[in-house]
Amino acid sequence: MSGPPNMSAIVNTEHTGIDETGFEKLNVKKPSVNKTMTAEPQPSITTDVLIIGAGLAGLSTALALPKSLSITILSKAALETCSSHYAQGGIAASLDKDDSIADHVADTLIAGAGLCATDNTTTILSAGQQAVQWLCAQGVPFTQVSHINDTQQNNIQNNVQNNILNGKTVKAATDAVAGLKTANLHLTKEGGHGCRRVAHADDATGRHIMQTLSAQAQAATNITILPYHEALTLLTETSNKSLNGTSLTVQAAASNPHQHCQGAIVFDHNTQRQLTFYSRAVVLASGGLGQLFQRATAPNVCVGDGVMMAWQAGCRLANLEFIQFHPTGVALGTSNFLVSEALRGEGGHLYCPQTGKRFMLDLDPRAELAPRDIVARAIAEQINNNGLGFVHLDVSHLPADFLQQHFPQIYQTLLDLGIDITTDPIPVAPTAHYSCGGVVTCANGLTDVQGLYAAGEVAYTGLHGANRLASNSLLECVVVGRNIAAHLPRYLEAMSKSSKNTKPSTKSASSTSTFTSNLASNIWTPLQIADTQTIALPSFGSIAEHEEAFNINGNIHVDNNDDIDGITAKLKSLMSSHMGIMRSAEQLEQALVQIHQWQHECQCFSLEGSTKFNSLSHFQLTRQLQLATLIIQSAYQRCESRGGHSRKDYPLLASQPLISIIEPFLANKTDSIDNAMDGWHQPRVNNISSEPLLAVAAV
Repeated sequence: MSGPPNMSAIVNTEHTGIDETGFEKLNVKKPSVNKTMTAEPQPSITTDVLIIGAGLAGLSTALALPKSLSITILSKAALETCSSHYAQGGIAASLDKDDSIADHVADTLIAGAGLCATDNTTTILSAGQQAVQWLCAQGVPFTQVSHINDTQQNNIQNNVQNNILNGKTVKAATDAVAGLKTANLHLTKEGGHGCRRVAHADDATGRHIMQTLSAQAQAATNITILPYHEALTLLTETSNKSLNGTSLTVQAAASNPHQHCQGAIVFDHNTQRQLTFYSRAVVLASGGLGQLFQRATAPNVCVGDGVMMAWQAGCRLANLEFIQFHPTGVALGTSNFLVSEALRGEGGHLYCPQTGKRFMLDLDPRAELAPRDIVARAIAEQINNNGLGFVHLDVSHLPADFLQQHFPQIYQTLLDLGIDITTDPIPVAPTAHYSCGGVVTCANGLTDVQGLYAAGEVAYTGLHGANRLASNSLLECVVVGRNIAAHLPRYLEAMSKSSKNTKPSTKSASSTSTFTSNLASNIWTPLQIADTQTIALPSFGSIAEHEEAFNINGNIHVDNNDDIDGITAKLKSLMSSHMGIMRSAEQLEQALVQIHQWQHECQCFSLEGSTKFNSLSHFQLTRQLQLATLIIQSAYQRCESRGGHSRKDYPLLASQPLISIIEPFLANKTDSIDNAMDGWHQPRVNNISSEPLLAVAAV
């Protein structure tokens, strides 16, 4: 199957110099504001592998796949607009001679608070050394051990950047770190780790990794990267295409367990057109959902749309209630800058601004290096008591030259904000950071839908349990991405053999079903999960009485004049106040009622024909409201406090740790999105319910 033309190009991208961190800017031509979609025919594009997401998981998969495959990578915005790019701390792996995989697994299981999938955790962490070595081979300029001085280290990093910026080959850039081995890497320590095991590139590890891998992908002749291309829905085997391309029906996989994924419908923000991508396999690497919250470290593209696409295509979701809040986001105005856990790993202390007391000493024997959920809750309690909105993180007792050399980005960024970390404390507060749940996925990236893989924050492999151990996420991206690249050719070969062995006259639904059943039993085995609780998505008959039962805060309530941006902003506020670090049944019920009101309002505006509610923005908001409902419903049904999920009304652990499972979306149980989006005039896709999913009683 041939790929799109200009395979090595980044579409509509200009090089515009160096940004404030020393990396090349990629200034993608931005789309116009009008995003109302029309009924014109959809151009179609074919490719062997479609990767949705251009972060570390997506690029690792693409670069590890055979070069004989045509690969198309979709980026929702500019290439650097992804969480991987902003990762500071590093990548965790058992690299030190005094460390072991067993110790890394043990620390991960402790942080995960009883909900890690032990087999998957062991499989992923066992591949840590190979994953880091692979990154070294790609040319990532990791900080090295002390026998290489800081000047030499800076020269290595500058050589990599300059070779790429000056148009030299990727090989020339890679040669700058030729021979770099994992044994040479400087390791730091972060919360929850029993020893130093985090490899890093200064305090901007994600930027260095992404800049290096992006250059590799751009140089690959079989890879196309398409910025500002937003996937809307996944296509499956049961798609029915009209001759003119303007009608498409996609059944939910739950109604046909033997279908497989064949591409996606995509919106091109550059041309304001909808495109259809057909592929032999799809890799979902779309990132997390942090932007459902008011304060988040994730870029604005991270709204959980990948989770929803997979669910609507027939995948299970797991543990959506476990949202990790990073303890130390900078608490200055609207800043979403994160202060790396590595500062605490190197000796940083947390103080109450009023008393000057190190409060973590009284709460956990690991003090500031306790797992993130413990530290975040402790800071939240301090903030609730002091009324200041922050606590102090202080590293001024550490040598100034050490801080400037090891944390150059943090030092300069905070200096620009008026804080000199060598002399001043840093005001910090918890901020939404990572989704520990997601699309149910095995360690090889297989989901419940054949031909659909998932990796990165969008996926639930069971590695993170109820609370992610620091710096395990970058490792998961690389390991699972490379595992997908090893498995995917086998899947394509099986599909190809079936196509050749099935004569055209015999290609019936039954023969396809037989093949896919055999395929599932032979090479496609989704993750099997024991000890689960199914999240109930109840009927909506008693919504009125629940709307009357709660007095919603006036700052959250929305009247009929609010536009989409207004509802989106208030949704963030609602999620932060009612689905934050501490939750209760009353808060969650209030949130569900409020979201239902917004869903009803959006539907009413759509039926009235308001153009701003017949747009892509309306589609996005509808999806976000529904995802927020799934998250809140999961939290409502988990009547315990565990890891990143804390209930005021259920402060203790349940006797048995259970995985929350949301069964695949059932198209025949809900209304079509057509009702909510009259006037959009687009093909019918995996339907999004226009009705809310409301908890009406504790389960």
